[in-house]
Amino acid sequence: MSRFIIFDVETPNYRCNRMSAIGITVLEDGVVTNEFSSLINPETDFDAFNIRLTGIDEELVRDAPTFPELWPQIEPLMSSGLLVAHNAVFDLGVLKKCLDYYEIDWKPYARYLCTVQMGRRILPGMSHKLNTLCDYYGIALNHHHAESDSHACAEILLRYLESGADVRQHIRTYSFRRA
Repeated sequence: MSRFIIFDVETPNYRCNRMSAIGITVLEDGVVTNEFSSLINPETDFDAFNIRLTGIDEELVRDAPTFPELWPQIEPLMSSGLLVAHNAVFDLGVLKKCLDYYEIDWKPYARYLCTVQMGRRILPGMSHKLNTLCDYYGIALNHHHAESDSHACAEILLRYLESGADVRQHIRTYSFRRA
């Protein structure tokens, strides 16, 4: 697999069923070839914790597109390679909940890599938090900003690949089948 779609989402509240931002970084043959990010109007309430964490609040997203408005733009990217995220089950779960809430059909399954799970095998015995790995590798990070987090995750994946990691051992399948 030579095309990776690395993504990160931010959420407005503890329910983690909507997005307030998304960042997507495309990695092809070891090179970042495309980056996309957008705020998203989640059409729901924001928790104080999430506002402090991400800096995103109702005012900031007031004129941002909603998820269904943005999906036609991001779906071709998300469908164009192997999905990758740091703690992937979280980001994939938020994506699935958004698709379900807005009754948007996508594919029933997606193959993915989780850089946390990869890291636990490649660098055992250390913390695999995104900011810790960025410090370890000297990667710039504006943590909890989707575009920065997705780019940092891409850089971490590159480090793993450069160290000889075989991604085939780490590919998993996530179900997007609607309940």
